[in-house]
Amino acid sequence: MTLWFVFALMTAAAVFAVLWPLGRRAGASGGSEIAVYRDQLAEVDRDRDTGRIGAAEAEAARIEVSRRLLAAADAERNAGAAAAAKPSERPRRIVAVAALVLLPLGAAALYLAHGSPSRPGQPLSARLDKPPEQRSIETLVAQVEAHLDKNPNDGRGWEILAPVYMRLGRFGDAVKARSNALTFNGESAERYSGLGEALVAAAQGIVTAEAARTFERAVALDAQAPKPRFFLGLAAEQDGTPGEAAKRWGELIAEAPADAPWLGVVREALARVDPSVSARRGPSAADVAAAAELSPEQRQEMVRGMVARLAVRLKDDGSDLDGWLRLMRAYMILGERDKARSAAAAARRALAGDVDKLRRIDDAAKGLGLDG
Repeated sequence: MTLWFVFALMTAAAVFAVLWPLGRRAGASGGSEIAVYRDQLAEVDRDRDTGRIGAAEAEAARIEVSRRLLAAADAERNAGAAAAAKPSERPRRIVAVAALVLLPLGAAALYLAHGSPSRPGQPLSARLDKPPEQRSIETLVAQVEAHLDKNPNDGRGWEILAPVYMRLGRFGDAVKARSNALTFNGESAERYSGLGEALVAAAQGIVTAEAARTFERAVALDAQAPKPRFFLGLAAEQDGTPGEAAKRWGELIAEAPADAPWLGVVREALARVDPSVSARRGPSAADVAAAAELSPEQRQEMVRGMVARLAVRLKDDGSDLDGWLRLMRAYMILGERDKARSAAAAARRALAGDVDKLRRIDDAAKGLGLDG
């Protein structure tokens, strides 16, 4: 019964919204506006007589109010003329009656056809009983939160919930979850790194003093962990010491595996604090491809100089795997297959003691068609 009473109120509100503009008479407010302006003229005269405003101000006010009074009077006359010209208000009344009758009937018919008035409400517990693949992410989060309310010492639950909070942008909750995971699961570099990352996200990208201490603790537990080392470099950049940031990021790049997925991000950060890094790294394949669109003279000046500098650097220090790969690709883009084959051979000699790097060179040479 309560449900139908609510529906009746909602229907009445909808009907009123429709009938209100239909039931108003045009120009009904004109007379009230004229009366207001006349009162304002009288008030101006009283203020002038009592000395509250000067004669000049009173005259200016009278002119403005009189202008509005005339405009309101004209509007009232026009509205009256328009009303007189109308043949009848009967169509308006027909529309109002039709809305009054059809709107509630239509709403009721639509609900009875598509709604489920006899179906009981489904509480949260019932929704949580659905198979995981049928639940929304919010429902799953609510389920874990309900579990943690009853079992706040469940470190595994906090560990599961923390990255979900991060994806949902609930950074404050992520900080709490990461802290609890540390408390109940024990210390580790990964958990300290996760807590520090959540603190940075909650601070809108700022590596706070608390976050820096957290990352330092992570490095103390694992000196090779890349995430805390990267954020400590970011902290140095934000503190106004780009040299320290460049040192940290340079060391991280030098020790990173060649296929590390985060390597590009660190290189971009390093180039941000030390623009000369781009020049030292030499041309990328994209750089050479873009240069190939230039005239022969421009390409000769731009590309060959860059490739030559890269070749000289690799001759002095042949440990740069990425440099050899770029040099091989650059020669191929320029159409100099023999030089690309020579670069591959030189790379193999320089990297003879590293099996993984040799494999990368062999794969690249095969992909470029240099072994045939």
